[in-house]
Amino acid sequence: MYEQILLNALRYLGMNEFKEIKRMSLREYELRMTACQLRMLDDRQKIYEQAWANQQVQATKKSGKKSIPVYDTFEKFFNYKKFEQEILGHREKEDRLLTGLLKKANS
Repeated sequence: MYEQILLNALRYLGMNEFKEIKRMSLREYELRMTACQLRMLDDRQKIYEQAWANQQVQATKKSGKKSIPVYDTFEKFFNYKKFEQEILGHREKEDRLLTGLLKKANS
């Protein structure tokens, strides 16, 4: 088991110093390995999302006798501004809430 921990730390955790690996507690090792597995799962999800996007961007619909693309512009396929605004708008609401709470606390 000890050798497996060393190999995993070198292979998956990006640790190159044996001293650093040996100082790591078993709990820390388990947490780091779980985090590594979650990162790998995130990477896998990105691959599947890319495959899905590739399929979607090639989608067509019938218009009379011919097929036309479902998405005729990139913006219709991926509306960057919309997603950006969802993120920034959410943050602005949180900032306003925090500002209000701080004002009440300081009054």
